[in-house]
Amino acid sequence: MSVTGLELRTLSDEPATLTSLGARVLLVVNVASRCGLTPQYSGLERLHERYADRGFTVAGFPCNQFAGQEPGGAEEIATFCATTYGVTFPMFAKIDVNGPDRHPLYAELVRHPDADGEAGDVQWNFEKFLLDGAGTVLARFRPGTEPESDEIVTAVEAALARC
Repeated sequence: MSVTGLELRTLSDEPATLTSLGARVLLVVNVASRCGLTPQYSGLERLHERYADRGFTVAGFPCNQFAGQEPGGAEEIATFCATTYGVTFPMFAKIDVNGPDRHPLYAELVRHPDADGEAGDVQWNFEKFLLDGAGTVLARFRPGTEPESDEIVTAVEAALARC
């Protein structure tokens, strides 16, 4: 089964899949509300808005595995994202991205290398995976890569041009 068909839960605890988003290209990101990288929510939202009409979406996955920087519940996370950063892209239930309880989505994603050829565990909050609508991982961007960087924008535009 493709990662796009894996069973997920939305932040409001509804069943979903990545396929149900209807996107041709997705940027899957593990997010946190109390991290030095949290301001990346702004860039993720702008990227989402910029390309949404072309079949692109960001998909956010809260994770509390990195220094406990996402301790809140679903309602707290949703309120924070909406009021602080105006997030409109889909947000999913809090998951583990590393370790023995790693969600099956991330079990597959971490097998794919970044631009330096390194695969393996997610390094920190806001690691990004670019996927096509079939679930193929097209690129992996480490946490420090800003959402609107030339590297990500170029990869998103190339992926949309191929789909």
